[in-house]
Amino acid sequence: MEHHHIYRQGSSSDAPTLLLLHGTGGNEQDLLPLADMISPSSNVLGVRGNVSENGMPRFFRRLAEGVFDIEDLIQRTKDLKDFIDEAAEKYGFDRNRVVAVGYSNGANIAASLLFHYSDALQGAVLHHPMVPLRDKELPDLSGVPVFIAAGKRDMMCPPKESEDLNSLLSEAGADVLLHWEQGGHQLSRTEVEAAAVWFKEKFA
Repeated sequence: MEHHHIYRQGSSSDAPTLLLLHGTGGNEQDLLPLADMISPSSNVLGVRGNVSENGMPRFFRRLAEGVFDIEDLIQRTKDLKDFIDEAAEKYGFDRNRVVAVGYSNGANIAASLLFHYSDALQGAVLHHPMVPLRDKELPDLSGVPVFIAAGKRDMMCPPKESEDLNSLLSEAGADVLLHWEQGGHQLSRTEVEAAAVWFKEKFA
């Protein structure tokens, strides 16, 4: 399924392609400043969610705040994986070297890609994610680097969600770093800077 998106060729063929996934109400350009901070030489694939909630783009439906439509989540996760496959062919980037950078709703569908597929992502930077779905056996994620940024006063995504996600991914073998901010659900510059340092260690 086609997604509104932008593709920007990077200056380094060695750097992974960054898959940018916005929060509710955002668009495919929202996280470009994060890409410039985290890996300025990377190719960038910015994607807009296909679901509209009161006119606000999202990557999957929810039944209420914090209550996901699991059936829709699973289907949209597959659609996004298929889209990345097609984009790699179209734009000529290495499909095996795609790192997601997601915020809020975008971080949730990036986490869902990890929960469903062992080979969808080479790694992920998840800003304020929740556990996408529970009671699911995860694929083998041995060595997959994942950075989680969480807020200690995040009302939308309580700290326990981030701790649970950290545990589930770690149990599946992922190499997870959980980074805490003192604030709430908003993206902070310090967490993006921390992600950039982490990214350089893992992918440089």
